[in-house]
Amino acid sequence: MLKILLIIVAVIVVVLLAVVVFASTKPDVFHVERTATINAPPEKIFPLITDFHQWQSWSPYEKLDPSMTRSITGAESGQGAVYAWDGSGKAGAGRMEIVESAPSSKILIKLDFSRPFEAHNTATFTLAPAAQGTTVTWSMDGASPLIAKIMGLFFDMDQMIGKDFAQGLENLKAIAEK
Repeated sequence: MLKILLIIVAVIVVVLLAVVVFASTKPDVFHVERTATINAPPEKIFPLITDFHQWQSWSPYEKLDPSMTRSITGAESGQGAVYAWDGSGKAGAGRMEIVESAPSSKILIKLDFSRPFEAHNTATFTLAPAAQGTTVTWSMDGASPLIAKIMGLFFDMDQMIGKDFAQGLENLKAIAEK
């Protein structure tokens, strides 16, 4: 009986070690990106993104936790604007700060999560004139520590976050095309 138990423990250890070794071969950074074409000029879309007061109308993350508290401080919009949130559910807690705001073309956001786990990422929105209006790209980049790499073997972060980005761009499209 002891021999069987030792064999089972050894197999589990080998499998866990194999998972860690395989996960460690994954990239040290991640990138998630979605793009949509919105039938509106960049000048109409840009204020919806660069003003955190407008995010409640289109961001899919605003509906994750009805009890979430929000604070918007710093600049009214654009560079220096700060949005902090604290939720008890899926939203967790964190802070965003616009660190770059190029009129009607680019918004760069420093994105810090404190809960459910600590993470420091960068979100970027780019707006480019297109034949049918404006091409808007929402992306996020960040470090991928070992625990994230291991989780990535079982959960596809691109699909999880990407679907939210796609929904947010659809919401933005609906508002901007009115």
